[in-house]
Amino acid sequence: MIKPDGVARGLIGEVIRRFEQAGFKIVAMKMVQMSKEQAEGFYTVHRGRSYFEGLTEFMSSGPSVVMVLEGDDVIFRNRELIGATNYEEAAEGTIRREFATDGRRNVVHGSDAHEAAAFEIGYFFNALELAGP
Repeated sequence: MIKPDGVARGLIGEVIRRFEQAGFKIVAMKMVQMSKEQAEGFYTVHRGRSYFEGLTEFMSSGPSVVMVLEGDDVIFRNRELIGATNYEEAAEGTIRREFATDGRRNVVHGSDAHEAAAFEIGYFFNALELAGP
């Protein structure tokens, strides 16, 4: 997902370029504007944590681009490409290291496990919206 800060800063094309250069195939993509309640549903695993309120406020503050990537070891490789959640700890050359402006405005979100990916894909896409087998 390209978060509201990435969309607002015109980074959609750059992020997609990096995904494609890494060899990922985009099998679904669309722009969404989450309500506060939808953001709370998406980030429900973080409910009760100190940052939940600020995170869901931010994620409902503007449009995001959600997508489904396909490729070998896609979750692990995508996490490497986007970098650590804390952009100051992210490796040089990662999306977050290069473009994040603070801990919440870190441009992208990526699933961290197959279970999370299944939930997140189902949250935004139905079967007819997924290209491929």
